[in-house]
Amino acid sequence: MHAKGVIRTLLAGTAAIVSAGTASAQTVPGPAGTGAGTTVTNTATASYSVNGVTQSATSNAVSFVVDRKVNLTVIANQQANTQVAIGKANVVTTFKVTNNTNGTQDFLLSANQLPIQNLFAGDNFDLTNLRVFVDSNGNGTYDDGVDKATYINELGADQSAIVFIVGDVPNDQAAALAAVTLIVQVAAGGDPAAQGAPLVPTVGLNDDAVVDVVFADNDSDGLGLDTALNGQGRASAAYEIGTRNVALSVAKSQVVISDPINLLVAPKAIPGAVVQYCLVVTNATVGTAAANVNLTDIVPANTTYQPGTLTIGLPGINPICTLPGSFIANDAGGLITGTTYTGSYDATAKRITATIPVLLGATSVAASFRVTIN
Repeated sequence: MHAKGVIRTLLAGTAAIVSAGTASAQTVPGPAGTGAGTTVTNTATASYSVNGVTQSATSNAVSFVVDRKVNLTVIANQQANTQVAIGKANVVTTFKVTNNTNGTQDFLLSANQLPIQNLFAGDNFDLTNLRVFVDSNGNGTYDDGVDKATYINELGADQSAIVFIVGDVPNDQAAALAAVTLIVQVAAGGDPAAQGAPLVPTVGLNDDAVVDVVFADNDSDGLGLDTALNGQGRASAAYEIGTRNVALSVAKSQVVISDPINLLVAPKAIPGAVVQYCLVVTNATVGTAAANVNLTDIVPANTTYQPGTLTIGLPGINPICTLPGSFIANDAGGLITGTTYTGSYDATAKRITATIPVLLGATSVAASFRVTIN
């Protein structure tokens, strides 16, 4: 028999979200979802009346913490292949890594030269000195010596970072196309001063009090090199040889500087006279540099090289070979102080060598040396 006048009505449970033990207003999370480690607490209430008096009862509270749903996106952040020249150093491809995990994470970076998804037909060479760097100043452009970080540090949920693969193109006329692949691994975040370890998925039943790790990433390459649910992402880009050569020319001239009879006044090419040879190398291709330019000349028969006269610098106007302030080379081949040039003299081969590591487009460099007529 039911008690007279007793009416009991169960109402739906009411919920509140509590993070780090503090009540907070519920907010709509970003695409990555509610942050890992957020504590969700729920209670239920019952209301009823006894003899017309309204009463209520509250259930015990139950809680769980939101687990870490690990995901990421890696894409090539360029519209076309990077156009490069043979022998060019520090060529760059650009990628974007987005943290789709519901927490702040580190991301470990590596690269290989196996293109994914067979998108790069004609891949026939590899770069040397391959490196990976993070865009440190957010300008989207690789800055040598500025962008030094080799992993992504503390990237927030739904945030992105730009990553560069940098390498050197070999001096190989057969080179046509080189694809590179960026490999990104999700790692633990939380310590801005240290690189986190790669995350591993949690095995076993869910623990309401612990932030479990669940991999939610897909196979990003379609070749099985990257499998689903491994906390990795990959993307590829390519370097394409756009310039195989430049309009490089070398002009050689000579002038008698002095002789033992006339000295500096209208000198003649007699034994004992000093002759200066001038080599001017010019790269007439605007916008494309020539790398590792080596000027070589053999001291002619019946003459003797004057030690310490090899000079490299900006060209002057004939008969002046190099402008004042040009650099005198070390005949032993050492680097010329204040420049990137080197010069040497091989007494056995009687060979003069002047090396210009980079000759920019639409520029010239001159090298001169002197001999005495035997």
